[in-house]
Amino acid sequence: MAKFALMLTFGDNTDERLAARPAHREYLQGLLAAGKLVASGPWVDDTGALIIYEAADEAEVREIIANDPYTAAKVAKTAVLKEWNRVYSA
Repeated sequence: MAKFALMLTFGDNTDERLAARPAHREYLQGLLAAGKLVASGPWVDDTGALIIYEAADEAEVREIIANDPYTAAKVAKTAVLKEWNRVYSA
């Protein structure tokens, strides 16, 4: 399984993002339970977030992202997806 980091920058649509956030977090909880989510959380300044997924390949992680309520709500101004090579972790 490969790991992928998604780095989001939020747009100016704060109301839409906050409305979608409960469904987004519920979706992430399901991914965590399924072993597809490694870590997630917003930047401290709330300008974006980092989500790290575990998936078979990029196609699978792109499908996971496509099904995220944040994607439907178009909360991201930018979204950068990179395959991540974990060297150390706690």
